[in-house]
Amino acid sequence: MKKDLFSLNGKVVVITGAAGLLGCQHADAVASFGGSPVLLDLDKVLLEDQAIELNAKYGVDAVSYVVDITSEKEVEQNCKDVVGRYGKIDALVNNAANNPKIENSDTKNFSRLENFPLELWHSDLEVGLTGAFLCAKHYGEALSKNPNGGVIINISSDLGLIAPDQRLYKNPNSSVNEQPVKPVTYSVIKTGLIGLTRYIATYWPERVRCNALCPGGVDIGLPEDFLEKVKKRIPMNRMASPDEYQGVLIFLLSDSSKYMNGAIIPMDGGRTVW
Repeated sequence: MKKDLFSLNGKVVVITGAAGLLGCQHADAVASFGGSPVLLDLDKVLLEDQAIELNAKYGVDAVSYVVDITSEKEVEQNCKDVVGRYGKIDALVNNAANNPKIENSDTKNFSRLENFPLELWHSDLEVGLTGAFLCAKHYGEALSKNPNGGVIINISSDLGLIAPDQRLYKNPNSSVNEQPVKPVTYSVIKTGLIGLTRYIATYWPERVRCNALCPGGVDIGLPEDFLEKVKKRIPMNRMASPDEYQGVLIFLLSDSSKYMNGAIIPMDGGRTVW
């Protein structure tokens, strides 16, 4: 077996939502294995600082771009810019997603399906699903022209495989019709990304591999009572740390998984087994 099977040396990896919690972890993993992360998000200052830090820490050629992935014009232009800078693109990580805060009025819980605003539905799907499609369309075409082909990873979720357990969010002080819930768009988007993965996996199969990673929840200092309820639904009896998805990301991006295509990979402590 080749010792450099997991190496990303010389690989150019576009990461959407790079300024987010997992996006930062993805970028760090890519850089630590010698790849050049191309950081896409909307926060210019945060992205620039992140690129500077990665370059100083790992000696790579990371770069950041402010790109609205819901704009096909911006995605198309950025794809040209990246190819112009590096001469190629080797991989795309579709990681971007909205994380909307549901605002309640005095009479309605807007996270509930019957109250969920249509404009929020459109906004969430535009980023999480349409944005992934646009990136696959343009960066994916660039990958398909690469002599060595390329890789697309769609970041789905365990809730792309199972329904959210709304009992986790139950508030004993709220009436039945006012109970907080996981909003509908999250499940729809993460399930849609699995469908997109399967489509792309058979679209450029001899040149572009496409797989989906379905992470479970990450422990980011959530309330202890909520954590206890979640842990009871996970065989490993805990949520993930933010850096625990880095290994599988490198596996999927590198030659160590070069015969893996169209795979839907749950990494959730066993939650979807139950």
